[in-house]
Amino acid sequence: MTDFSRFQPPWDWRKILQYFLQGLIILAPITITLWAVLSLFGYVDNLLPNLLYRLFPGLFGLDDSGRPYKIPGLGFVLVVVIVITVGYISSSYIVGKIVDFFGHLLERTPGIKIIYSSVKDFMEAFAGNKRKFDKPVMVNVDGSDVWRMGFMTQVECSALGLPGHAAVYVPHSYAISGIVYVVPRDKIRLMDEISSGDAMKFAVSGGVTEVENKVQV
Repeated sequence: MTDFSRFQPPWDWRKILQYFLQGLIILAPITITLWAVLSLFGYVDNLLPNLLYRLFPGLFGLDDSGRPYKIPGLGFVLVVVIVITVGYISSSYIVGKIVDFFGHLLERTPGIKIIYSSVKDFMEAFAGNKRKFDKPVMVNVDGSDVWRMGFMTQVECSALGLPGHAAVYVPHSYAISGIVYVVPRDKIRLMDEISSGDAMKFAVSGGVTEVENKVQV
């Protein structure tokens, strides 16, 4: 009778599983990043041909699938050029005043002002001269010695009837959502020794990402 207990397979399942997980850790971030970049590129690249075809249907023909003919990459380049041109022109005093006028007009239009103001504030929070996520902090909201990492977006909340309080945005891990806390300023610790980018990566990654201390010892 054959003793199968002594049979050893020519491979080690634990090693194979270890290699699989190691390969997954390497390939997953690369694949997801490429997919996100290519999807954004394709979306932007398709905007211009479709828009021009609707405005000038006789200027562009359709391919066999019924879509407007396009040169790959041309739409993306033109959209980037248009955005840069608008940014350059708006930097002048006169055009800047015109843009501000239309911006104030949209902010006072019922219904539209909610969408416009929300999108504008969100964009300015990450870029421009009114960035809000540039003050990384640790905020105490759960217990006497339990801290959350976030960003102080309002230094003073007297308009909310809470003098001596500040607003702190705390992002959720592995998500694009977050929560706003209004807490006394003595429960907030400024994190001047790390950059806002490292603080955001640390919070969103669930504390996995290592942060670099800006203070040289």
